Amino acid sequence: MSHLQTSNSQDESKFQCSYYHLPATHRCISTIQGNNSYISSLVINGKSLYIGSSNKEIQMWKRDRLRSEFDHENVSDGMTITGKGAVKSLVSSVDKIFSAHQDHKIRVWKVNENETHQHKLIQLATLPTFSDRTLKLLIPKNHVQVSRHKKSTWVHHDDTVSALAMSRDNLLLYSVSWDRTLKIWRTTDFKCLESVANAHDDAINALAVSSNGDVYTGSTDKKIKYWRKSTGENHSLVTTLKKHKSGINALALSTNENFLYSGASDRCIMVWEKSDEDNMVEIDTLRGHAKSIMCLSVVSDLLCSGSADETIRIWRGIDKCYFCLAVLEGHRGPVKCLISETDQSHPSDTSASYLVYSGGLDSEIKVWQICIPLS
Repeated sequence: MSHLQTSNSQDESKFQCSYYHLPATHRCISTIQGNNSYISSLVINGKSLYIGSSNKEIQMWKRDRLRSEFDHENVSDGMTITGKGAVKSLVSSVDKIFSAHQDHKIRVWKVNENETHQHKLIQLATLPTFSDRTLKLLIPKNHVQVSRHKKSTWVHHDDTVSALAMSRDNLLLYSVSWDRTLKIWRTTDFKCLESVANAHDDAINALAVSSNGDVYTGSTDKKIKYWRKSTGENHSLVTTLKKHKSGINALALSTNENFLYSGASDRCIMVWEKSDEDNMVEIDTLRGHAKSIMCLSVVSDLLCSGSADETIRIWRGIDKCYFCLAVLEGHRGPVKCLISETDQSHPSDTSASYLVYSGGLDSEIKVWQICIPLS
């Protein structure tokens, strides 16, 4: 059970949580053993799951195969060597995959299907592109100080690119980095449109973007910052959230985008709600993990959290009341990344079924099925 919000009607809130706390069942339906490298990122594109890892590779798996009962060890549907640095984040848009890397670069891949229906990744671009770099290099005002003895053009990330996010219309790509910048890229020509320098006081680890273009960034400086772009202007800071006691590792928005979830090294998940257009308030703190929160994922009214304590927790929020439905155990190392979806292959009138994909520092990818009674 999470720590409930403090109010004069705390007993009533507890009753409501108990009322809605229907038992959930879960099972691990598949495990993929990686190649002695930790799993850093997961993304779904069409019928495939793409897996980024610390050994610079992106693996591709057909999702229907992940549910079959055969030995997955050291078998994959496709693999691509992707760069000089570990893959840190993956996002997808229609027929493209975008990958963020430890070598300060973002790479763009086109998903190609050949005559035998095998999917391959073909590299389209590296961001910033050569033309973007060259044009900025020729104009002195485009150069910025990135360290005491180094200058660079503002389109460059100068440290690990830690997280990516895609706009709802797939026209904009957002990136954050340990260099403390937030950048916005146009996906049609891969041009860097904007860079917010010194967005935080320390490395930025997490990123979330709403459907209206509001941006949330989380940093090792223990702060979450909320950014908005006005018409014809660059992104400006709306507000700063400072409740966490240690660095922010993960951010996620609820399905209706009324709530922001933040996970940090203080072992807590905080739930934030918009109190008005420009402010957010903390309405709950979810406790239960024994170590740092590493990743978050949302599906329907469920929040999934992965932790360095090697477990995944499934939380449900109803009427601002949150409780833990299940604890998934099976990883033998910290859970680094999660992605979740509705399980369309098990329609039922009595229960809702969801799939959760998890990747960990134990080099394993696991697929979990979660079933929740509807009444």
